[in-house]
This record gives sequence, structure tokens and C-alpha cells, in this order.
Amino acid sequence: MTTTFHPTRHGELLQGARDSLPMLAGAAPFGIIFGTLAGPSGLSLLGAMGMSLFVFAGSSQFIALTLLSGGAGLAVIVFTTFVVNLRHALYSATLLPHVASLGQRWRIPLAFWLTDETFAVVQHRYGAADASPLKHWYHLGSSLAMYGNWIVWTLVGVLLGRSFEGLDKLGLEFAMVATFTGIVVSLLKTRPMVAAAIAAGAVALLARDMPYKLGLLLAALAGVVVGVLLEGRQATEEEQA
Repeated sequence: MTTTFHPTRHGELLQGARDSLPMLAGAAPFGIIFGTLAGPSGLSLLGAMGMSLFVFAGSSQFIALTLLSGGAGLAVIVFTTFVVNLRHALYSATLLPHVASLGQRWRIPLAFWLTDETFAVVQHRYGAADASPLKHWYHLGSSLAMYGNWIVWTLVGVLLGRSFEGLDKLGLEFAMVATFTGIVVSLLKTRPMVAAAIAAGAVALLARDMPYKLGLLLAALAGVVVGVLLEGRQATEEEQA
């Protein structure tokens, strides 16, 4: 099916939001789960909503909840979530040629609102053959849709958690684990990627009893180091071949 793009700001904005609808539906359960688990992890209503408003990073927010409930310090939480979100640097590098001509008032909010889902949607629009100078409005439409969606479902989850006791005992976080496992496995297409995943998993298992959830931090670092080293070696071998 061919998507019709409208060469107006309003048209691009709405089309970006429409094309993000499948992503909105997919993110909704995670917003609810996050909101439901926020209270038992020690966050107030304002704390949970503040995290979704000012952090806006699903995987990092879930990891932060785990670390908070485990008594981790602020430095550990910040550094661990920073490592988890390093993939956004790759997204930014990919989109940079398309937004480099925009001013700071555009690039700063678009960078803040960048998520896996928005990246997946907007990269196709930026790569379209037409020469529309308004593609960043499409980007904005997708970003605002994802942002508003996450905030709304976080609130729903928080209210559900306050209304029904024991929801945190139902194992809702397993849905997040299963989904992220499926995403990771589907991305393991090269030997360095597979090795990085195995290294991270092994370190996480071996270091699971470390205090303040430091095992997660070590696992992330191990995965990054192994992946970078093996990718460098692979590139060298290809050059010499």
C-alpha cells in the first residue's frame, strides 16, 4: 500500500501521527505495566509521571524501577540507563543528514523525543524519493503521538495500580522481558552481535548477587566491549581479505 504524503506542515504532521498508530498500540501495554509497577517500586504518582515526562525511555524507565526497588544509588541508575540508551547515538547519526539544516529549536526536542518506534517510522519518510522540505513535520507528528501515548498509558497504569491492590504480584513485568528478548534475538544477525549478547547474559548471570544491581551495569559494559572488539576485528579481516 502506498502512503500519500501531503506537502503541507499540517498534512505531514498528521501523516506522521497516523503512520505511528501501530507503534502506539504496541507501546500502550508497556506504559500501563510501567505505571502499575511504579508505586510498588517506590515512586509516587508525580514521580512516575515525571519519569515518563522527562525521561521518556521505556527500557530505561523499567531498568530504573528495578534498580530503585533494589536500593541502587543514583550514580548507578544514571550510568546504567545511559549505557542502555547508547543505541540512540546510532539512531541520531542515521537521522543527522536529514535534520542538520534545522535550528536548535527543532533538533533539541526531536532528539529528546527520539525512540525506537519513532526512528522506525521516520527513517522511511526521510528516505522517500520526494524532495519535500517539510519531512521534519512528519517526524514531529510521530514524536508527539508517541510521547502523548506514553504519558496517557503511564497515568492509566498508575491509577490501576492504586485502584487494585496486588497487580504488581501478577508478574506483569514478564511481558516486558519476553518482548525485549524477542526484539534482541531478531537483531542478532552477525557474530559480534551474538557474542555481545552471550557475554552480557553470562556476566548478568554470574554477577546477579552483586549489591545495588551492579551486575546489570557490568553486563551492559561487557556486551559493549565484546561487540566493539569483535566488530573491529571483523572489519580488519575484511580489509585484509
